[in-house]
Amino acid sequence: MTPAPIPLLRVAGSHDEVGRQVGMATADVIQRAVNGMPFDPDLVARYRAVTLEHLPWVVKELDRAAAAAGVDPLALFAASVEELAPAEVPTGCSDIVVTGERTASGHLLVAHNNDLYAEDEADIVAIEWRVPGEPVVFTLGTGPWLSVGWNDAGLSVTGNELSPNDERVGIPRLVQMRDVLTRRTLAEAVEAVLHPARASSYNWVFAHRDEGALNLEGSATQAGVDEPGADGFLAHTNHYARADMEAFERSDFVADSTRRLERARELARDEGFTVDTLRAALADHEALCRHGEGARVVKTVFWCVADVTAGEIAYGRGNPCDSTAQVYRFGA
Repeated sequence: MTPAPIPLLRVAGSHDEVGRQVGMATADVIQRAVNGMPFDPDLVARYRAVTLEHLPWVVKELDRAAAAAGVDPLALFAASVEELAPAEVPTGCSDIVVTGERTASGHLLVAHNNDLYAEDEADIVAIEWRVPGEPVVFTLGTGPWLSVGWNDAGLSVTGNELSPNDERVGIPRLVQMRDVLTRRTLAEAVEAVLHPARASSYNWVFAHRDEGALNLEGSATQAGVDEPGADGFLAHTNHYARADMEAFERSDFVADSTRRLERARELARDEGFTVDTLRAALADHEALCRHGEGARVVKTVFWCVADVTAGEIAYGRGNPCDSTAQVYRFGA
């Protein structure tokens, strides 16, 4: 059975106002995430204090979302600190970036599969954010927690969760997603995620309609950057692929991630890519398109292919092989 389309929530106004609107619209998701969730209030307060010092407006949005959803704001912030997750889980994401030299349209394309627990699929929501003085932002994620996003300044932000062994108290990487999507250039995006007070890092996949693309493997204390090679593509999954970053690896699921990365690289060797052919690559059942159902089973819960040059994102709930394609266009 084809999954239902992902709802699009449009929020606008100050950070107070958009936080309240997101909290009201996703209250059920927030309540399920925080109710009964154990956390150390003193430790979470330390993460919150660092974030409040450097990104007070993000904390304000989260606080307003908590109030609108009727939950403890500290509990909602705790749910935003992936660094405090009790145990690593075999979730993952797969990214393929193809530059204009390899696409039929000459446009920069970014493809992403997002793998979470099967029960998370029903909670995926698309949000359009309009805050005065900032770029218009479009995101996909669960409730107020953003997985991927784009803005009308031409920036694309996707990527892959990593398991760095140097995590520390600081700005949670999940909270940084909201901040980086307000940036207008690749340099600004890199500066945002390499904030010296960061708690850890994702592998960040950045692309820009005017500037190209880059991949940033990060930890709490180090980072390495790669650009598409002469073959015109880059790919990444959920482990440290750079030799100079391997020392930060603590994941038990490197073998699975390596298999997906090798397959993504194989699939990216064709010519004349389009949004449709990249979606077909994401639907590859050898490694990338993950199926399953039931509690605590990992599967692909949403997919997306962005034409970064055109500012157009195709996306859908569930697996890319069996999903209703939706399209968001900036300026539409």
